[in-house]
Amino acid sequence: MAILIPGIGSCTFDTGGERRFAERLEAKLEDDYLCWYNVPVGSSTRHPDFIVLHPHRGLLVLEVKDWRRDTVITINPDNAVIHADGKSKTVLNPLEQARHYAQALAGALEKDPQLVFSSGREAGRLRFPWSYGVVLTNITRKAFDEGGLGDVMPPQRVICRDEMLESVDAEVFQRRLWEMFSVRFRSALSLPQIDRLRWHLFPEVRIPPRQGTLFAADGEADGMDLMQVMDLHQEQLARSLGEGHRVIHGVAGSGKTLILGYRAEYLARASSKPILVLCYNKSLARRLARSMADKGLDAKVHTYHFHQWCRAQLVAYNAGLPAASDDKDAFSDDMVERVIRSVESGIIPAAQYDALLIDEGHDFKPEWFKLVVQMVDPKTNSLLVLYDDAQSIYGDAERKKFSFKRVGIQAQGRTTILKVNYRNTDEILRFARDVAQGILKAQDADDDGVPLIRPQSAGRAGPPPQVVKLPTLRDEAEFIVRRLKDAHRDGTPWRDMAVIYRHYNPVGKAVLATLRGFGVPVTYFKDATFAPDEDAVLAVTMHSCKGLEFPLVAVAGVEQLAEGSERTPEEAKLLYVAMTRATRELVVSGVADSMAAA
Repeated sequence: MAILIPGIGSCTFDTGGERRFAERLEAKLEDDYLCWYNVPVGSSTRHPDFIVLHPHRGLLVLEVKDWRRDTVITINPDNAVIHADGKSKTVLNPLEQARHYAQALAGALEKDPQLVFSSGREAGRLRFPWSYGVVLTNITRKAFDEGGLGDVMPPQRVICRDEMLESVDAEVFQRRLWEMFSVRFRSALSLPQIDRLRWHLFPEVRIPPRQGTLFAADGEADGMDLMQVMDLHQEQLARSLGEGHRVIHGVAGSGKTLILGYRAEYLARASSKPILVLCYNKSLARRLARSMADKGLDAKVHTYHFHQWCRAQLVAYNAGLPAASDDKDAFSDDMVERVIRSVESGIIPAAQYDALLIDEGHDFKPEWFKLVVQMVDPKTNSLLVLYDDAQSIYGDAERKKFSFKRVGIQAQGRTTILKVNYRNTDEILRFARDVAQGILKAQDADDDGVPLIRPQSAGRAGPPPQVVKLPTLRDEAEFIVRRLKDAHRDGTPWRDMAVIYRHYNPVGKAVLATLRGFGVPVTYFKDATFAPDEDAVLAVTMHSCKGLEFPLVAVAGVEQLAEGSERTPEEAKLLYVAMTRATRELVVSGVADSMAAA
């Protein structure tokens, strides 16, 4: 069965013929075929009806028309005059339309040296064939021939109604597709080449190589050898979310935030009201906000951490802030309660947003969910919650009692689980799982509950984590400085490094002071802007590093690493979160007298 993107149940087909043809593609092609329906290509407004890709066969662009034979008044190689809505209308010949699309795609792909032949008489040409064709869902081959349509549309480039029936043999159906090609190559596209092709054609699925931005800007092609894209499952999920309430349960590094970014951008294109993005972590909120601003979406996509949003609501609607207090937790709780009461009394209006997207849903309290669900306009009813119980602040008892339905989230039958961790190397993920194994015992749950998912590795290899014990905190801080400076000399930008610690005093304070004392540019997480030109090491607490990632991470001040050491579930989760921020290299350090043998 072919992979259809978006999933067929989530597509909004323009015609019945398009739906029937999508069903045939999915059912009659093998699972190494990729098919995209009505997906915008590049930064342009081109929307081919279907793009079909096979690693051995090549790339095919298809336009689908539900015309009947009497729909066509006249047709030539360029244009057609058709009956439409009770009057005649001139349109582009669909074969010419498909040819324009295919040529534009091929032109964009030929700019990538790894997708073209580098020498010989084929130098500069794509390493795979490409072609185009038309599907006429309501015209039989007999009517096509008798009507003279073959004079302006070569018969081998057309699939007719009787050639796409459900009863048609799969091999015969496939043969009709590949007869549209004038050439065949012996070579096949590799998986990395297919990813490069997707990188060029679909900018919204790109994963940028730079740490400074989560979502690449259109046309950004720096570091062509570092091209990364969502995997096919992530892309299909992102494009297939559809309307209503949705919940995605995903392990750390599974691409949840990438999917959120794609969804926010997609919704913002057609929204009349703002889109609200909420998370728990202040650092992640700033980084998300920066990414939306870099995409020019900040006017349409409003990004906050939860308590920041509560404060903004109280100020905007003159509902009054709580009295100043040295007890920050009490102040925050009072602020949330004021927002809840103000919504109930109508001071703060509900239904302010066309859509609500929640990252770090595992850190939201039930009463927070009940509050923010009311902010979604019932006309759109668009809600997405991203969740990972392994990073939850709640204990096991709370997880088992939690119900999405009880907090107003109607996602039964619309939940998805992402098990594969793409962020970490296999060595880092195995190390993190071993250290925090007590919290990663997989537990199932129904659609209304919260499962605990054991992460699976994507199989990416790297150096083993480095565990270091030093005599004193000063020695530990100086070791981290040397390690980061060595990495910088080897070409790692400062912004691609982070130092993560449990408490500011004494560990974070000592590391920050030492970094600055040795001339290493460093930004305290509360001061970070995540601007692309902010080239500095990030110093961040374990609580505030959620949602972030860096090629090199040093986790400082770690104690009791030995298997079997006593560690509370919360401490284990924080340590797991900190270690899984590293995409390439992980360093774990502590003071010898208080750090058990690893």
